[in-house]
Amino acid sequence: MSVRGEAASGAALVPRADFPLLAGDPDLVYLDSAATSQKPMVVLDAIREYYTTSNANPHRGAYRLSGAATEAYHSSRERVARFLGVADADTLIFTRGTTESLNLLATAWGRANVKAGDRIVVTRMEHHANFVPWQQLALSVGAEFKIAELAADGSLDMAQLAKLVTSNTKVVAFAHVSNALGTVNDVKGIVAIAKKVGALAVCDGAQAVPHLSVGIDALGVDAYAFSGHKMLGPMGIGGVVVRRELLEAMPPYQMGGDMISRVGDDRTTWNVLPHKFEAGTPNVEGAVGLAAAVAYLEGVGMAAVHKHETALGVLAAEKLAAIEGVRVLPSGAARSNGVVSFVVDGVHPHDLSQILDAEEICVRAGHHCAQPLMRSLDLAATTRASFYLYNSVADVERLVAAVGGARKRMGY
Repeated sequence: MSVRGEAASGAALVPRADFPLLAGDPDLVYLDSAATSQKPMVVLDAIREYYTTSNANPHRGAYRLSGAATEAYHSSRERVARFLGVADADTLIFTRGTTESLNLLATAWGRANVKAGDRIVVTRMEHHANFVPWQQLALSVGAEFKIAELAADGSLDMAQLAKLVTSNTKVVAFAHVSNALGTVNDVKGIVAIAKKVGALAVCDGAQAVPHLSVGIDALGVDAYAFSGHKMLGPMGIGGVVVRRELLEAMPPYQMGGDMISRVGDDRTTWNVLPHKFEAGTPNVEGAVGLAAAVAYLEGVGMAAVHKHETALGVLAAEKLAAIEGVRVLPSGAARSNGVVSFVVDGVHPHDLSQILDAEEICVRAGHHCAQPLMRSLDLAATTRASFYLYNSVADVERLVAAVGGARKRMGY
């Protein structure tokens, strides 16, 4: 592993050689890390090593190999918990990612605690994964479903949110960082509003954990969800951190396997945390790969990651906005990460994405699983470039030149 913690002027923060896919195509400009990140060789090596030295079903075998798999799984949980700033590792429940984590909460906690007449509040910028489960819960039990709107600068309207969070509010669900705009929310401020009425504060951290030093315990949230594949880890692994007392009171989300303590003829009891919410054979491979990704990020330093990608995002936003006919969407009072969403007059985002792809530039085009947000902006879609630690100023220049060229090619 050749981690570099401080980028030279204009260079990537880490060597492209650390990432086999990027190393194999020197001309590729990958600007879709908000969707999924590329994987460093150390992550791939960790997965291979697990399968070639320790593969067995954990928890269930009295033989050495099963013990090694169990240790690999649990040590990975502890490593990830430390990275997240979580003291009680058993409150980190491994899931397939943010979407499953939020569905777990809406199903297991929501159906046990939300009833007709209660209120659920989400924000206009939510990814569908933190919008639809709460919307459907409200519809199924007869609860109110309210949406906190955004200010003109793309930030959350905190005053309106405070008015929406009334005494009958049971859930306030919000993103730490918007996947479509890049807005960084005031998590502690939102938590304070929720706590005034005793509402559950649920944070979607999918776009924050890969880029910020989040410190979940210090944020004061009740639940915080994230995905491994956006933070250099493998797909199919992620998790949710939930306050212990909530987890112990919640019914299971799925049943079977090691989440069971004892099965009687007429009733079943549940295992202790974290096993209670991890039914079936666990994704040991994913946990091991995620722990390796965490080690890589720690070697770089999250402060350096955030500084680097913010600089690239600011530069890209400024240069794109200088192109005639290009409008960069606002992302709060100050652009503070590497997500840049924009629209080009006369060019559909899907067409633009294909034009850029012909020049080996990968961007995301569409509604970004945020249709309520797009509707409020009176847009069907945007183009989104998202930068990460393996991107450079040269990548920004390639993007800007290609967007300008696309405008000319389309006759504008």
